[in-house]
Amino acid sequence: MPFPFKVLMHQDISGSMLILWILCINIAGLYACPRPDHFNVTDYGAVSSITVDSSQAFLNAWNSICNSEVDNPTLLVPEWRTFLLNPTVFSGPCKPKRINVEIHGELLAPPLPSAWAKHDPGQWLAFKEVSGLRVYGNGRINGQGFGWWNQSCKYHPGMAGCIKLAPTAIKFLKCNETSLTGIHFINSSQTHVTLLGCDEFHIDSLSIEAPGNSPNTDGIHLQHAHNVIITNTMIGTGDDCISIGDYTSNIDIVNITCGPGHGVSIGSLGKGGSYVQVQNIHVKDVYFKGTTNGARIKTWQEGRGFVRGVIYENLFFNSVRNPLVIDQNYGTRNGTVKAKNGVHVSDVAYRNFYGTSASNVAINLNCSESVACTSLRLDSIVLWPDYRLKEVTSYCSNAYGVSMGVIQPPPCLNHTSFG
Repeated sequence: MPFPFKVLMHQDISGSMLILWILCINIAGLYACPRPDHFNVTDYGAVSSITVDSSQAFLNAWNSICNSEVDNPTLLVPEWRTFLLNPTVFSGPCKPKRINVEIHGELLAPPLPSAWAKHDPGQWLAFKEVSGLRVYGNGRINGQGFGWWNQSCKYHPGMAGCIKLAPTAIKFLKCNETSLTGIHFINSSQTHVTLLGCDEFHIDSLSIEAPGNSPNTDGIHLQHAHNVIITNTMIGTGDDCISIGDYTSNIDIVNITCGPGHGVSIGSLGKGGSYVQVQNIHVKDVYFKGTTNGARIKTWQEGRGFVRGVIYENLFFNSVRNPLVIDQNYGTRNGTVKAKNGVHVSDVAYRNFYGTSASNVAINLNCSESVACTSLRLDSIVLWPDYRLKEVTSYCSNAYGVSMGVIQPPPCLNHTSFG
């Protein structure tokens, strides 16, 4: 393509530029000319390489698209290319009401923690205050977390200089009316996808994978997030497949495959005595394979506030260690003084649970002595021991509600203080 066309395509779209694009099509053909609403990172100097940093080229492309007058522009990461990116933040607000980020190539994190010496060690890629964002494609985001895992305090507590905080592969910070679709995430140093302070967000058809023994590699984490839908996603990592943090509400999680991992968890919540507000969580049609937990709620003894309006339904378990668990003594040790307060867990329904447990206690409701769990509902539950066990049981402590159609294991809820 002649040089003038390539340069002009990254200026603000105008009538004359549109004419140039049409002329280019007439001369060279449609597929030989760049679309005026597409911003290809290679046109800004991004190089396909596992050693050459392309983060500045990506930022230059982002700045062009964020300040563009184009309606609904697209930042394009082309297929069959691998781009090494140092820690990068794509910031808004932007001029276009809608922005697309189309990823077909691979984004590669630096392999060693030293690359974060002058950056926030808690994140690698981030979109900040960008509304109307669509991130999609069949590309891959590779966190190359092995260098971090080998220095993790979780697995090497006695190591001098061990690492407690590692980067999340991608964070969305205060991004509203946003979607993330189709991307394949592998081997993040820590959590793969985090939503923080987001409202109206749809995650669909992701694939997220890391070794089952990789530390703290949650699939998706929600914090201060509202009106979020997560659908049709496969997650297998070393921590929670999906974790729901504090100040989170109106969450729908549907058609998920989870394993390996620690289940779909609400919490942990209330550490340090913080006040908790989590409500209207709906988890439906999830297949758990070989996970340590299934449907889990975990709170610290000293926490305050509430978890309410939760539904877990249509869950299938294949050799899951703790299929159904509420743990309101999370993080405590033997001899710990019991706290006088606690997070109130109420109005929680468990419906249509089937499959096998890998531990003897298939239903474990370990609620607070100070603030009991109330209005629990167990309906249509059949959990059998897996091939290693002979039988399974239920355990309930300070847990109140009703049981209907709980065939196996025998129910243990206290029915006398339903409320």
